[in-house]
Amino acid sequence: MVRKEQITKVGDGLLVLAPAKINLCLLIAGKRNDGFHDIETVMAKIDWYDEILIEAGDRRGIELICRGAFWAPEGEDNLIHRAATMLLESCGMTADVKITLTKNIPAGTGLGSASSDAAGTLVGLNQFLELDAGTKNLNRLAGELGSDVPFFLNGPMALCTGRGEKIKKLCQIFDFRAMLILPDVSVSTKDVYANYEHDAAFYEQFSGPMRGHIEKNRIDLVTDMCTNMLEKSCFGLYRELSDLKAKTESLVRGPVCLSGSGSAMYFIAAGKVEKMTEHERRKLEESINCRTIIVRNNRW
Repeated sequence: MVRKEQITKVGDGLLVLAPAKINLCLLIAGKRNDGFHDIETVMAKIDWYDEILIEAGDRRGIELICRGAFWAPEGEDNLIHRAATMLLESCGMTADVKITLTKNIPAGTGLGSASSDAAGTLVGLNQFLELDAGTKNLNRLAGELGSDVPFFLNGPMALCTGRGEKIKKLCQIFDFRAMLILPDVSVSTKDVYANYEHDAAFYEQFSGPMRGHIEKNRIDLVTDMCTNMLEKSCFGLYRELSDLKAKTESLVRGPVCLSGSGSAMYFIAAGKVEKMTEHERRKLEESINCRTIIVRNNRW
């Protein structure tokens, strides 16, 4: 398989790839005084991308155009616009820039595409305008934009703690193929966290083993845990996702994991995904009446 680069030159512009992610394990340590939750999660980028084309603009300021298979807000409601604005302001600059987002990854799926778009914009615009904004400044802006954004400036795999903004890069390359299951359901992360009821005993049961596996560079064992403490809350709000998971597990005869707050799920069953043919993937897709794609770990 040809590995893609994140940034390539297209004419006089730059094309930036913004990868999705999956959570290989997601634990909740508890609720903080500021209303957020402390999390411990291993996140891995995958080779499925939104595309961000950055070009010189013919209008004043930042022009954002959204196209592609899935809807995304235009203007200041989009994290891309906010990221570009914040970066320019931090450098004391203005610029006429045209940014075209091709939205290939659906929102509300727990795959982090909006956060990845914001991070990709920071990196791409910094290079396109030769702003020379340092790593420290980019990470600061990323943290202000959202909890997951700093991860997408780092990676390709990391242990993320705090609200998700504290990043410990995991240097080991963990090669995997995963079957991604994409229900036509847009999940509200805010609602899932609001519905979450903390289980301290569950957290204590899995936190130690997860960190132990990480220390031994056994990310495969982290993946085998297939643990996401937001699953119960998500499925309580979206019962159809619980039914879909149960049906899929009965067909693949293995664990299926929720990514983030949902709705996307995946499975990395040893040997099964690697050997799965396109015919078998389509047959599974037809059986569960849900879109599926096979993805791999990303290298950057």
